Amino acid sequence: MQVLHAPLVPTARYVKPSLGTRVFNAVPHVLARVGISVYGSRILAVRGRRSGVWRTVPVNLLIHEGRRYLVAPRGETQWVRNLRAAGGGELRLGRRREPFRAVELRDGEKPALLRAYLHRWRFEVAAFFAGVGAEASDAELLRIAPGYPVFRVESD
Repeated sequence: MQVLHAPLVPTARYVKPSLGTRVFNAVPHVLARVGISVYGSRILAVRGRRSGVWRTVPVNLLIHEGRRYLVAPRGETQWVRNLRAAGGGELRLGRRREPFRAVELRDGEKPALLRAYLHRWRFEVAAFFAGVGAEASDAELLRIAPGYPVFRVESD
């Protein structure tokens, strides 16, 4: 009898949030709900891919060369999966709701954005980048790019 094995497929990178991360994220979430953005923070609202229920999470909205982006420093999170399935969502700040379409970037497009993201939010996200910082070479950022989903935010 021959046993067939599934091909080895690398698992998607995901960093589970610690208790400290969840507590830390509560502060910008509450502030954004009342309309105060801390360093570009927003609330991302996206429909659940199975339930259809709105799910929310605080995010850092990166503005780079006049365009807006969402970077997932913890990898393949639920919001990333939901955003892929829905194709868009809302950015919220206070009462303001901004619907948007999400365009996921290819790995080759990510190095400059990862560098800008690390430069702006190093204090908050460095732990998720395993020693890679804003000063890293393009080659190093390209090497880690598959583990960091990036979406361009386009107005609906």
